[in-house]
Amino acid sequence: MSHPVTAPPPHAISIDVEEYFHAVNLRRAFPEADWERLPRRALVGVEKSLELLDRAGVKGTFFVLGWIAEHEPEVVRAIASAGHEIASHGHSHRMAQELGPDAFEADVRRSLELLAPLSPRPVRGFRASTFSVMKSTWWALERLAKLGLDYDSSIFPVRHDRYGVPDFARVPVQLAVGGRSLVELPLLTWRVLGQNLPAAGGGYLRQLPLAFTRAALRAAERADLPGVVYLHPWELDPGQPRASPGVIGRLGHLRHYRNLERTADRLGALLAEFRCGPCEALLSRAVPWTVPWSVPPAAAVA
Repeated sequence: MSHPVTAPPPHAISIDVEEYFHAVNLRRAFPEADWERLPRRALVGVEKSLELLDRAGVKGTFFVLGWIAEHEPEVVRAIASAGHEIASHGHSHRMAQELGPDAFEADVRRSLELLAPLSPRPVRGFRASTFSVMKSTWWALERLAKLGLDYDSSIFPVRHDRYGVPDFARVPVQLAVGGRSLVELPLLTWRVLGQNLPAAGGGYLRQLPLAFTRAALRAAERADLPGVVYLHPWELDPGQPRASPGVIGRLGHLRHYRNLERTADRLGALLAEFRCGPCEALLSRAVPWTVPWSVPPAAAVA
């Protein structure tokens, strides 16, 4: 007796919509006081991502900065007209720990106010600048739930110098925070020798061989896990203005600029090989959360 082949679970493809000058790596070269005067390039990368997604027949999630919605609404309109999910990336691109609880809440609220009239559907999701929801900023999840969001995709279960919660779940989880419900969609990792290796796209897609990301996604499918992958529009724009390594340092220069010319082909290859969709498509896969480490009482789960 034959049995139907079960399709692998869909992965999520997401684009964090910000300008090149919003990147934390480039702050010394492009301070916030200069942002209004700098050339704007977000539409270049967004249009390239829309082209690649359309070619693959895939809908994704665009986590859009409120700053972009305020200064470049045509970027958000292009995303909406192509039928993709619009979510929030905050307003200022400041990390959660820089803002603190009240300013963080105000920052996210401002982004939602700016995105709402540009999105044909309610904005349901959020991703923090630089994946800055960590153990030290766990309060951010309660503030997101308070604002009425359905999900967050800010936690990266890895060790990193700027972010990461290495012992967090690697699956979508249902949290109860502040008496409300919120789904967390962690970024893709590859479990090797008891360690979570970051494999969710972005710099990892550019810096490492494409085979690495492919292997991570295949491993996720074997474990029946959806993988959340991300990119930035500036990673699809080799022609963006460039900061000097003397200003941002050699490591910062490597992190931001290496292999920009290869990103489009690599993203296209992944979209052709793996079944992807928007982040909201993964919400039904969330499982009850089992706390692996102590969290404040306000964030405790049912």
